[in-house]
Amino acid sequence: MSRFQFVDDTRTDYPVKRLCEVLKLNRSSYYKWKTATPARTRRTCDDALLAARITVIFNDHDGCYGAKRVTAELNDLGDLGDGTSVDAPVAPVNHKRVARLMKENGLAGFTRRRRVRTTVADPSRRVFADLVNRRFTAESANQTYVGDITYLPISDGSNMYLATVIDCFSRRLVGFAIADHMRTSLVVDALTAAAGQRGSLAGAIFHSDHGSVYTSGTYQKACRDLKVRQSMGTVGTSADNALAESFNAALKREVLKDEKTFANQLVCRRDVFRWCIRYNTTRRHSWCGYLSPQTYEARSSGKLRLVS
Repeated sequence: MSRFQFVDDTRTDYPVKRLCEVLKLNRSSYYKWKTATPARTRRTCDDALLAARITVIFNDHDGCYGAKRVTAELNDLGDLGDGTSVDAPVAPVNHKRVARLMKENGLAGFTRRRRVRTTVADPSRRVFADLVNRRFTAESANQTYVGDITYLPISDGSNMYLATVIDCFSRRLVGFAIADHMRTSLVVDALTAAAGQRGSLAGAIFHSDHGSVYTSGTYQKACRDLKVRQSMGTVGTSADNALAESFNAALKREVLKDEKTFANQLVCRRDVFRWCIRYNTTRRHSWCGYLSPQTYEARSSGKLRLVS
């Protein structure tokens, strides 16, 4: 209980002047606090309403959204948490307020990160120049892609594997493939899926690590057939493919959460596929100004590089 509240609760029993003297308060400060009571009560009610709506959004996204993504969702919905009409000319809710309310209500996105080495280099194969140099950006879509393979642990001790093709412009997962092996066909399938999604990858850069599947003759032929230019970072340096690594970490964090493994391969395929679709269509990405990659591309449609 605050000292002001104590004075207010006992003012009928003792003079306010005497209470303030004992508690070493200025009477003017007490009366200012008293005048602000209705506004304070209103803010408390507004916070309770906003906290309830934050909880709904947090649960709708499987507990994976942090304060900034929740804030973007609230503002897009026009849901300001203060009883104001969506069409009213008011300022958007601030992410610091959302962060405070999430902390007070024990809501926090998952931050676990687990790593297993999936890159096995083949020193006998051709190494390509680094055309990206850690600049994971592009002036338009369908210009520069990154990709990687990540493992997906199964409860029986086996693994599934996910190969990705991610557009640096929008962070959109343009192509992916899931299998119970790390053979070259896995990454070829992912690249082929990307070509089908874009219509053509002619002239685009695909950046990866030095994994043997990416340096294989079969994969190089697939790139030549699709007119894709290969690029590779430094051996053993994850920062040279940081965008793909970040995607893998987010997927495992948000799909596995507190679990160490998937129940079985079928559950793994289903849950990963579902997350990949949500990642493109509804999951808000900080790079995209807290829009989904698909929405970001749609709003930047004039920046889609046309290929023949």
